[in-house]
Amino acid sequence: MESGPAVFAGMVFALFGAGLLVWTVTRVRHGRPVALGVRPVASATVASVVAVTALAVGAWCLTRM
Repeated sequence: MESGPAVFAGMVFALFGAGLLVWTVTRVRHGRPVALGVRPVASATVASVVAVTALAVGAWCLTRM
């Protein structure tokens, strides 16, 4: 019964992290800005760190079942 919220939270974090990572890589490969009004390297770095962190939190939640 308690594993339901852990699975839901884990999947939400994992999907968000994967989507953000794919979007960031696609924007960088095409030479497009990741965030408007911010230096390209800084915005890509911050977005990548947030994506990897979300993937790690999702994996942690899924191991808590």
